[in-house]
Amino acid sequence: MIAFGCSITAPDIYARCAQRGIERHKEPDSEVIANAAAGSLFRSYNLIIKSLADRDDLEALVLVHQDAEIVDPDFCSKLREVLRDPKVGVVGCVGAIDVRNIAWWEASVTWASFIHRYGEFGGGDLPSLTWQSGGLPAYARTGEVDTLDGFVLALSPWAVRNIRFDEGLDSQIHGYDLDFCLQVREAGHKVMTADFKVVHHHSLELVSDPDVWINAHMRLAEKWEGRMPGIGEPNWGAAKDDWKRRARRAEAEAGATRLERVSAELRAEARERQLQAQLDEVLGSASWSITAPLRRASAAIRARRNGR
Repeated sequence: MIAFGCSITAPDIYARCAQRGIERHKEPDSEVIANAAAGSLFRSYNLIIKSLADRDDLEALVLVHQDAEIVDPDFCSKLREVLRDPKVGVVGCVGAIDVRNIAWWEASVTWASFIHRYGEFGGGDLPSLTWQSGGLPAYARTGEVDTLDGFVLALSPWAVRNIRFDEGLDSQIHGYDLDFCLQVREAGHKVMTADFKVVHHHSLELVSDPDVWINAHMRLAEKWEGRMPGIGEPNWGAAKDDWKRRARRAEAEAGATRLERVSAELRAEARERQLQAQLDEVLGSASWSITAPLRRASAAIRARRNGR
């Protein structure tokens, strides 16, 4: 039995996104646990995991953000195929290698089979790296990674029995996915990407509170430094012990700044798409075609007046 879980803070978003995807692709015996949020996402997910930890018939627990919509008709079969390997602990559709901190997207993303669907500027889609099956970059592949993006996480029965989200990290939402994946890897199990399709209905604003994100960045670096290679090390080189905390804060603040820049770039791209769509609509309209002779005549009159 493949179970689905979701922590809900906005029932309307859940109904429009996660619930629609779950209902469409769950199996007849699938259990769906859709709970109101119990504090942090860490706590909410742990309660869902605990409720299924003793189930002998559990094949996987799929934790879905309320704004993530599974759109792959073969989702369950693809998930089962990856979980045939008993060493797999957690599976997602977005993953990266050479990760050092919670800004995993700054590492080497090897798979990202999702669409970022936004509502600003009239709405639109931003397809990610491997959404389309054709023309993939040479480095794109599914398989083992360092970490996953947590908007959809499929936990193996082993992970449900043995791994929990660390509520002591004192974060409402940031860093839970990297920390969980690091726990899985530290225990000798695999973190894997799979080619299942998801639509993430999300604002172009990627982080609403930079200070909270910076704190999560630092806490995770402090927890995992020395336990997993590369984690907690500044991207620009190692720091002496006396400077570690300042180095971590500088790295976290730089990461937050880069994240805000990416948000600005996404907004600019979305605005450009909106304006282009409006221009195409005008140029393709009947009124534009009908008035074309008038515009040509007006241009000719202006040219004669200007002596051209």
